Amino acid sequence: MTVAGVGIDMIEVERVQSSIAKEQGFRELVFSAKEIAYCESKTNKYQHYAARFAAKEAFFKALGTGWLKDTAFNEIEVSNDENGKPSLEPIGESAVVINRNGPLKISVSLTHLKTMASAVVIIEK
Repeated sequence: MTVAGVGIDMIEVERVQSSIAKEQGFRELVFSAKEIAYCESKTNKYQHYAARFAAKEAFFKALGTGWLKDTAFNEIEVSNDENGKPSLEPIGESAVVINRNGPLKISVSLTHLKTMASAVVIIEK
């Protein structure tokens, strides 16, 4: 496998918190049900939402395409294994569109502080 793309994104936690609070349906449009359940279980939930938002942005940057037609942000799902290691996986119809040219190996790293969150995504083919 060779590196096909690298993406990075950073966002203010307050921006994500504000969008969730003000915009009806924003949370469900951007995050999967599994991501919502995970973030809502955390004490500092908006830091976790922001890190996942940054990961989705970084993923599309790593693809080199920007947001693809026929894909949905809530179908780019970030989850954590039992040790806390994050992974990113396209699901649903977005997975079909993104994997048209073969499967991708996706690596993701998340970080967040009280006011900022960031993510790096590496895609290999």
